[in-house]
Amino acid sequence: MLKDQDRIFTNLYGMHERSLKGAQARGHWDGTSGIIDKGRDWIVQTMKDSGLRGRGGAGFPTGLKWSFMPKESDGRPSYLVINADESEPGTCKDREIMRHDPHTLIEGALIASFAMNAHTCYIYLRGEYIREREALQAAIDECYDKGLLGKNAAGSGWDFDVFLHHGAGAYICGEETALIESLEGKKGMPRMKPPFPAGAGLYGCPTTVNNVESIAVVPTILRRGADWFAGFGRPNNAGTKLFAISGHVNNPCVVEEAMSISFEELIEKHCGGIRGGWDNLLAVIPGGSSVPCVRGENMRDAIMDFDYLRGELGSGLGTAAVIVMDKQTDIIKAIWRLAKFYKHESCGQCTPCREGTGWMMRVMERLVKGEADLEEIDMLWDVTKQVEGHTICALGDAAAWPIQGLIRNFRDEIEDRIKAQKTGRKSAIAAE
Repeated sequence: MLKDQDRIFTNLYGMHERSLKGAQARGHWDGTSGIIDKGRDWIVQTMKDSGLRGRGGAGFPTGLKWSFMPKESDGRPSYLVINADESEPGTCKDREIMRHDPHTLIEGALIASFAMNAHTCYIYLRGEYIREREALQAAIDECYDKGLLGKNAAGSGWDFDVFLHHGAGAYICGEETALIESLEGKKGMPRMKPPFPAGAGLYGCPTTVNNVESIAVVPTILRRGADWFAGFGRPNNAGTKLFAISGHVNNPCVVEEAMSISFEELIEKHCGGIRGGWDNLLAVIPGGSSVPCVRGENMRDAIMDFDYLRGELGSGLGTAAVIVMDKQTDIIKAIWRLAKFYKHESCGQCTPCREGTGWMMRVMERLVKGEADLEEIDMLWDVTKQVEGHTICALGDAAAWPIQGLIRNFRDEIEDRIKAQKTGRKSAIAAE
């Protein structure tokens, strides 16, 4: 279990002041110019050595991503774009950072931008995050007043500006290239890659897009050292992580824990156990709604990190938004609801996703009622495979994986419901 002195987010629950004064009292903005004086190469190398992997879902090594940015400018400016479009169902960790600990993010933005030769940072904020925007803007204004942003930011000799951009509430704009399109004032539709954003991103300039949590942990890692951060978790799964646990636990919460904690310890220590006890656990979606669900009995001993969940359980850590479902849940209906969400949020640019998401949702609708034929289960599986991997961005995968998880883990339930409907045993049908 993570010790209090090792927590990066010291005001996650808003118990203390979120002002600049409060942040400085908790150790933020301490010696920022000294970190910048150590130079770009040192910062990027320290981030690589720390083993930090992107906290937005994909888990790409952060230091490596930064190193793709051009070392010397060819005349174009470079940009850092922070992805605060936290629209994945079940995920609510970045909003806590912005609401209660915004200075971790702003200081991280300054250091990360310097490391990538960027004088400007845009924070793209989810459309629904009104209070978060107010808190973040107030923190930015405070930093400008105190000389921590703007000309010679924090006395570092680096000029740096931060701008907030409010989205209009589109899930697709959480995809990095769709986010860039939206920032430029166009429709939020993903771009083909290559070119990658590090070569031609925002306004055709070198750009890195990072998640809020990925940037907010940067100053603490650089202060306390790569070895400190790499000391948590298993190899290749280093550091501390915000877990957002929702659903059928006794105490849903967002908590900072060490990576590679066991699922059982996470739930028992922080959530007061499963509602109705462990025998009542049906399924868990371990990383936000786009990763496949896992049967409850396979989840109890699971290690909560990228490699274990992908390798051993065929799921993923994603954003570490843990959605817990007990045996009172209609699992087929729950996955139908996610299918409906992805159908609604598809931008419609790629045919497999535009047509496939609606098709999958409609078949799922019939499965919920038990009105489908048994052969349609395999047909649905085949359609998810036609969508997965055949789209410009990962929304196609995100729409396919929950359904694949359902069919892989709960095929019996689907078949039972279809057979019950066919034989007229209405009692076995889920309540409408």
